[in-house]
Amino acid sequence: MILDAARAAAGQIFTAEFRSVFLKTLGLTLLALVALWFGLKGLFDWAALPWIDALLPGLPGWAGWLSFIAAIVAGIGLALGLALLIAPVTAIVAGLFLDDIAETVERTDYPLDPPGQAVPVLQSIMLALKFFAVVVLGNLVALLLLLVPGINIGAFFLVNGYLLGREFFEFAAMRFRPEPEAKALRSKHAGTVFLAGLVIAGFLAIPLLNLLTPLFAAAMMVHLHKAITVQERSRERRAAGV
Repeated sequence: MILDAARAAAGQIFTAEFRSVFLKTLGLTLLALVALWFGLKGLFDWAALPWIDALLPGLPGWAGWLSFIAAIVAGIGLALGLALLIAPVTAIVAGLFLDDIAETVERTDYPLDPPGQAVPVLQSIMLALKFFAVVVLGNLVALLLLLVPGINIGAFFLVNGYLLGREFFEFAAMRFRPEPEAKALRSKHAGTVFLAGLVIAGFLAIPLLNLLTPLFAAAMMVHLHKAITVQERSRERRAAGV
C-alpha cells in the first residue's frame, strides 16, 4: 500500500501539471528569499555597522576596513542562512498549492470517485504554516543531533517521519471528511501513516530533490488515503455481511 502510493506519487511529480505548480512554488520561494536577503542585509547595515564607527572614532581608516570585513562576514552568514531556509520556505509556499496537487491526483487517477473539497483559505494558510514549522523543526533537530554520534540519522527520520506523515495525511483526509474524523482515521492507521512519513523523510533528506517534498508528500498521501478508505469500506461491508 505504502510503496504503491510512493511509486504513484513519484511518477507524477515530473508531469506537466505538477511541474507547473512546482515552478510557481519555486518562483515565489526565490522572491521571498530575495526579499528576506535585502531585509536582513538592510537591518544589519542599520543596526550593526554604525557601532563599528562609534567604537573607533579616532581611526576612520580602520573603521572603514572593519565595516567592509563585517559586511563580507554578514553576507556569507546570510547566504548560509538562506541556503538552510530554502526547504522550509519552499514548504510554506507549496502549502498554498497543495489543493491543486490533490485535485490533479484525484482527477487523473480517481476520475470516477467524488472529488474532494478544497480546504478553506484560512485553514489552508494555517496548514502551510504548520508544514513550515514541521520542516524547520525537523531540520533543527537534525542539525542539533549531528553532534550526537549514533542517533543523529535515526532521530532525523523518526522526527520527520512522524510529523510529516501526520500533517500530510490529515491534509489529504480533510478533503473528504471533517477534521476530527480525519485525525481519528490517522490515529487508527498510525503505523501505516508513520511508515509513509518515513518515505517522505527519506525524500526530504535528498538535497535539491527535497524542494519537491511538499508536492510528493501531498500526492503520496492522497493515494494512501484512497487506499485506506477502500480498505475501511471493505471491512465495513464484511462486518455487515454484505
